[in-house]
Amino acid sequence: MRLLVCGGAGFIGSNFVRVRLRDHGDEVVVLDKLTYAGRRENLAGLDVEFVHAGIEDPGAVAGAIEGADAVVNFAAETHVDRSIAEPDAFVTTHAVGTWVLLEAARQAGVRYLQVSTDEVYGSIEEGSFTERSPLAPSSPYSATKAGADLLVASYFHTYDLPTVICRGSNNYGPRQYPEKLIPLMILNALHGDPLPVYGDGLQVRNWLYVEDFARGIGHVLAHGVAGEAYNVGGPDECPNLEVVRRIIELTGADESLLTYVKDRPGHDRRYSLGSEKVRALGWEAQVRFADGLEETVAWYQDNRAWWEPIRSGDYRAYYARQYGSAIKD
Repeated sequence: MRLLVCGGAGFIGSNFVRVRLRDHGDEVVVLDKLTYAGRRENLAGLDVEFVHAGIEDPGAVAGAIEGADAVVNFAAETHVDRSIAEPDAFVTTHAVGTWVLLEAARQAGVRYLQVSTDEVYGSIEEGSFTERSPLAPSSPYSATKAGADLLVASYFHTYDLPTVICRGSNNYGPRQYPEKLIPLMILNALHGDPLPVYGDGLQVRNWLYVEDFARGIGHVLAHGVAGEAYNVGGPDECPNLEVVRRIIELTGADESLLTYVKDRPGHDRRYSLGSEKVRALGWEAQVRFADGLEETVAWYQDNRAWWEPIRSGDYRAYYARQYGSAIKD
């Protein structure tokens, strides 16, 4: 296939590109705006065509989509904390950008896959969300992602555009920008920085190794029914506090680094996805959380050249604003 992968220089997008090149031999065009979390280094050594542009740019999208068999949209502002502080970028990318892509896909007559998130469902105390669960987002991030999902669904119902939606649970693995829980804690532990845990740390997340999600997206792209959404959840749930303590063990850090900080506004307590629908397409998660976390810690330990430029750049100012303290050199 020839795929237009939007946001393909980001964490999940670049891992998806690697899986498609390695396992399927696809021809891939990556369109990416290269914001702070999108990095050309994530595509190093990969045979892809690269277009430096945002999905809200109609001209760039129209050129990039030529000859494509399908569009896979990873392009997103992804961090809830940033959406609380600066929601405007989330509205632009998720609403306007998704609309531009859908219009281009409609004109080109190609299949469209929207990469979404479990956060569109909100929080659940018991059980798991299914694709029939109502959308109840609780942050500007999840609300704009839910809006994008509804826009995608409307293009199927109104224009018969062959769309599918993939909603993933919390992804982790190599090349994740260190504002997210797992890479943040790994790098802080390696440097002897405090490990800031929101609230009581008992928020529960459903953890999904990034290559498992990439394969799930591929299954939905190939076999998913047009107009449908598919949940892709991980095999294990774990409270954030336990994740941090396991990272302390794996890095050999001192547990005294664990620091409780004020919880963020509207923090969802628990996410859980039921994945029966995507399993019916032949997908199963292959990586258990304990194994995937160990591999992820080892990757960051072995790839300092990837993350050292991040910790020495604008990330330092963001971290100080967010947590009220500076990180070490």
